[in-house]
Amino acid sequence: MDTAIVSPNFDDIRPLNNNEVKDAIESLIANEEFKRALRYIKPDLDWEEFSAAMRACQTKEEFKATFGYDAVITVAKKTTFSLTISGRSRLPKDKAACTFISNHRDIVLDASFLNLMLYDVGYGMTQIAIGDNLLIRPWIETLVRLSNSFIVKRGVSVRQMLEVSRTLSAYIHHTIQETKESIWIAQREGRAKDSDDRTQGSVLKMLSIGGNKNNLLDNLIDLNILPIAISYEFDPCDYLKAKEFQLKRDDPNYVKSQHDDLLSMETGILNNKGRVHFTITSPINPYLEQLDRNMEKNELVGAIASIIDREIYKNYRFYPCNYVAYDWLNGTRRFHEHYGPKDKKQFETYIQGQLDKIVLPDKDETFLRKKLLEMYSNPLKNYLTTL
Repeated sequence: MDTAIVSPNFDDIRPLNNNEVKDAIESLIANEEFKRALRYIKPDLDWEEFSAAMRACQTKEEFKATFGYDAVITVAKKTTFSLTISGRSRLPKDKAACTFISNHRDIVLDASFLNLMLYDVGYGMTQIAIGDNLLIRPWIETLVRLSNSFIVKRGVSVRQMLEVSRTLSAYIHHTIQETKESIWIAQREGRAKDSDDRTQGSVLKMLSIGGNKNNLLDNLIDLNILPIAISYEFDPCDYLKAKEFQLKRDDPNYVKSQHDDLLSMETGILNNKGRVHFTITSPINPYLEQLDRNMEKNELVGAIASIIDREIYKNYRFYPCNYVAYDWLNGTRRFHEHYGPKDKKQFETYIQGQLDKIVLPDKDETFLRKKLLEMYSNPLKNYLTTL
């Protein structure tokens, strides 16, 4: 809500308040890195005109609706064949706040695309959870918080983790119940690089601990969880993910650098994704209310995670590449009716092209190809478990 000022208890993770918008916009306009990044996406940008339009924004909502929307739709037009959403009838009729939980493909665009489409159908944009590992430059943090995102602290000690999780959870409960804004959060920390999407129990435990009820189940019910299934025809970062799999296989101590995160963000935003579809699944509260509150905690968390996963698995959208990948990986013709010789040839050419982008001293092409095929076949494999 535009008029809301969030409690100072959350100052280090919350989005900006509207009384902070003016200064944030001035800091961005003065930042040369921000200017270069924008010109990369929009080479013909008139900077003076753009700056004047930014200064005209008085609230986060105005900024998001004007600049956030324009930036994301520009990316969608340049890098997707289509961007679609289904299941709109499952959104709350009264626009009640929800916690949207989805599988996670792209670092930046999963939530950005969702917000674009929710805005178009008149529901309104969500607050977005974003890991602090991605806030590589101060201007990125300013832009993220101006865009109504909140920060998930990742690089903290084990001793600090409980306190950080409790504050994050309390903020999410505050946002849903007091501010009455929806939020988006991924079902796991980081992306499932092999597209084997599974809700992490630690995410559910975090979401529950900031509630004011006495048990995990009731605290999660308060959040009105609504899963979202995200399906990209092509993942521009697939070759980077495959490369990371080999690096970790060959060196268990391998850790990605900030440069790697920047490259993944840039690659994901700027390159072809083909068809992209989001499915709003069924709200899970009716399922949660049927669970036994006396279940052992980890068993209960597992049951809730399975409910979310099943909703996501049932609602993927599949493309010829998914069927080709499944048959290729498993040496079958099980799904041959879903693709023709042209589809098969095009996907084989695509996979080889992605493999050719990978530069490693001891490049294991057989391993890398298997990882790429798993990325495209795992959603279908998981869907089959719901039949």
